[in-house]
Order: sequence, then structure tokens, then C-alpha cells
Amino acid sequence: MTTQSPATPEQPLAPEPVPAPTKPAKKKRSIGKTLISIVVAIAAILFWRLGLPYLTGEAPVHAKAGECVTVTGPENDPEVTSKPCGEKVPDLYKVVKVIDDTFDVEKCGTLSEVALAQQLDADKFVLCLNPVK
Repeated sequence: MTTQSPATPEQPLAPEPVPAPTKPAKKKRSIGKTLISIVVAIAAILFWRLGLPYLTGEAPVHAKAGECVTVTGPENDPEVTSKPCGEKVPDLYKVVKVIDDTFDVEKCGTLSEVALAQQLDADKFVLCLNPVK
């Protein structure tokens, strides 16, 4: 029978080496995918700010002089809709003049009975209106 001699203080037993923790490998994202993501994000923001109001009907009607519109809703948030001038509907007005880049309804002066200021983002204007009788 063989016996192992215990380790002497001069020769300690070497501990087993512990493997170093490994980090999961990072996936490298290609520049092309990153650029596509940025372009899609910018397009979505532009659509939201510029296109969505026009698709949902919330954009102001920028009628031209001679066209007719109906004005309904509360005075602080009127809803303006383009209509044919020959149509017999209540609250039908004919646009006498359009004044761009202002909210000053006083610029219509005595030209019209009603003045309506509209805005969507940077597009602001005043519609000078007369009722269609």
C-alpha cells in the first residue's frame, strides 16, 4: 500500500486555475443598418409634424379668394371646410381675400364681415370672409 505524503509547508499544493470570466461577444452593427434606422426615424418625425394633420383633416383650409368655406364649431377653435359656392348649407362664406404670414384679423378692414386667423406650424394666414346669401 502506498501512502501519499502530506504537503510540506515548503511545497504547498497549487490550486487549480480558475478560468477568467468571459464577456458575451458584442454584435457589430453595420453602418448601413444604423444609417437606415436614422433615416427612418427622421422620416417618421417629419411625417408626424407635417403630414399627419393633412391626413386627419386637422390642417387649416388655405382657401383662395373666390372660393367658399363653411365655418362651424366654437369661436376659439373653428372648423373650416371647403365647399362649392352654389351649395345651400348653413354658415357658408365666400373668401374675399387671403392675407398670408399674419394673425392680424384687422387687416381685412371693411373688406369683409368676418375675419378668421388660421395656423399650422409656420403657415399662418387670415381669411377675410363674407356670408353667402
